[in-house]
Amino acid sequence: MRTSMTCVGLLLLVLGGACASTRPAVAEPVPPHQTFTIDSAKLKEPRRITVYLPPGYATSAEDRFPVLYMPDGGLKEDFPHLATTVDMAIRAGELRPLIIVGIENTVRRRDMTGPTTVATDLEVAPVTGGSATFRAFIHEELMPEVERRYRATRERAIIGESLAGYFIVETFFLQPDLFDTYLALSPSLWWNAESLVKGAGEWFAARPDLCAGLYLSSADETDIGPAVARLQEVLRTSAPPGLKWEVEPRPDLRHDNIYRKSSPSVLRKWLPPVVAAENAP
Repeated sequence: MRTSMTCVGLLLLVLGGACASTRPAVAEPVPPHQTFTIDSAKLKEPRRITVYLPPGYATSAEDRFPVLYMPDGGLKEDFPHLATTVDMAIRAGELRPLIIVGIENTVRRRDMTGPTTVATDLEVAPVTGGSATFRAFIHEELMPEVERRYRATRERAIIGESLAGYFIVETFFLQPDLFDTYLALSPSLWWNAESLVKGAGEWFAARPDLCAGLYLSSADETDIGPAVARLQEVLRTSAPPGLKWEVEPRPDLRHDNIYRKSSPSVLRKWLPPVVAAENAP
């Protein structure tokens, strides 16, 4: 199928991400959840937020929980399948109990992208460059509201695919202290002529004390796979010692199914149950 696509058609598929290509025709089952709306001063629009609370949250008045943030997090986007995955894994003892905060899209391509000077980028996404504002919304408005409403720890992770994956990698480079764990599935690193990849070596050299977790993957795709591989080479030569990282090629998967197929194992690996040390004082 890919060989018969035009360049613009392929970019539309990649920019659409999981929301456009795998959205079911009927509503998916979803674990119990809550919703609220933030009237964002940063974005100058209301944003709908969907929240999953782990088993035991309601019966434990003292315990606090880490938070997994997700762009593409509306009930008609990726929230249902991710919340189901997380709920099943927590109940099986394979994932630490955590809160999911899903951010529903309004203008997705605007929010997930930084500026670009590449003409073909602008052909398929004429409204771009809003990632800095979207990141400020998450940091300055959403996170404080989540921590006001819910018993959250300061441990934060973020997961997303395609353009949301690009946003996650960009956030890792530009504001690395915002999250502890960055999970970017098939990130659109081709954006702006791979500017994130090209600047990675210099960025790592300037941050020798960086401590974080970074996961990258790529599917059977000619536009994202090579860029992810180039970033992998930079990580091999330049990653600071405190950075835990993994790059996982998944040629058995496609761009339109990598989120659903791989997120269960990725989450279990990167956010496993916290086991108390035996005989701890």
